[in-house]
Amino acid sequence: MTGFSRSRAVAVVAALALAGPAVAAPPAAAQAGPAAAPNAVITWNVHAQTAIYEVARQSPTATARSFAMVQGAVYDAVNAIAGTPYEPYLVAPRGRPGDSTAAAVAAASYRVLLSLFPAQADALRVRYDESLAAIPDGPSERGGVAVGEAAAVAMIAARVDDGAFSDATWRVGTEPGQWRPTPPDFLQAGAWFATLKPFVIGDPDDFDTPGPPALTSTAYARDLNEVKAVGSATSTVRTADQTEAAIWWDDYRMVEWQITRQLAATHRLSALQTARMFAMVDMAAVDTLIACYKEKKFWSFWRPVTAIPLADTDGNPATTADPAWTPLRTTAPSTEYPSGHACFTSATMTALRSFFGRDNLSFSAYSADSGTTRHYGSLAAAAAELVGARVWAGVHYRTASVDGDRLGRVVTRDVLGQAFGPR
Repeated sequence: MTGFSRSRAVAVVAALALAGPAVAAPPAAAQAGPAAAPNAVITWNVHAQTAIYEVARQSPTATARSFAMVQGAVYDAVNAIAGTPYEPYLVAPRGRPGDSTAAAVAAASYRVLLSLFPAQADALRVRYDESLAAIPDGPSERGGVAVGEAAAVAMIAARVDDGAFSDATWRVGTEPGQWRPTPPDFLQAGAWFATLKPFVIGDPDDFDTPGPPALTSTAYARDLNEVKAVGSATSTVRTADQTEAAIWWDDYRMVEWQITRQLAATHRLSALQTARMFAMVDMAAVDTLIACYKEKKFWSFWRPVTAIPLADTDGNPATTADPAWTPLRTTAPSTEYPSGHACFTSATMTALRSFFGRDNLSFSAYSADSGTTRHYGSLAAAAAELVGARVWAGVHYRTASVDGDRLGRVVTRDVLGQAFGPR
């Protein structure tokens, strides 16, 4: 495996030509006019979340694949109707001027979601019929549906036999530093993502991480003692705000989904701009997670909930065992290094920064787990807090989150250097 410096990551050409007009406020006269039609891309992204997570309850890794499939098809459909100003992801279905973008979005989303969740056919059909009912019957609607269906067919075909949901398992060890299943359920999950076929990048082996610190090192002792102190369920040094952040970021109803939709709405992005931004974010996230899980499989490092009770076996005089230690949040059933959530959030924030061409964006999101809304004034601030939040939750060492954040930035630059650019 090669190092970060030898990855194929390249700088993104020309930060989105449409980003300037997209973020400008409309004139006062426009604000006083009739309400704009709902953004079909946002509407169907919400429907996708309902199917993917609220009903199917897919894991965070599985949801990344599903969202990428939906938003990739939507992007190809909307881009085609707009005259293909950007490089298609898979195809540029043939259409006519005047084909309905809303119909194309509905058809692309519906067909991909139906292929993923056939048991939800009735509920998905209701949402699809509602969308088409709002569009006048005629050639425009029929043309949009045809374009959307063609984009969906291409996406579904591209993901056949991609390695999803295989019976792969994590390597279980018994020596100090080696991963083993964690309480409370001692499960295994997500190992198949390490060998999933990428969406954009050529070879996940082009992206490496330095690896966790040696057990006998000062860096490892620092990492373990930090999470032991601030990540404990009964920590007396973790602040109330850190506790809230740890829970807020750990919500499986990913706050990143809300953030992306909110930015599209508050910046009044067009359907094309929204489709492109969502595809950039979701493709970057899924490929980053593939590279991230490949690294998890390679390093197979133990979690704090295993390491802290067994610290008297790690050979490091600066660590001490606490057999009764438990983390604030439940540890995911996967290996520790690097942090998958840090990889995912970094990819999301890096893609958004590329799309808007700046970091100082204001946004917020609500978490049902914490029951609170958190606000941010920049993408960098959110990404930095996530790094700390995984430690405060007691589920990762700081090095795993720092290196996951770095991996996310590198893979995302590679993804966006290859896809979604102007033609």
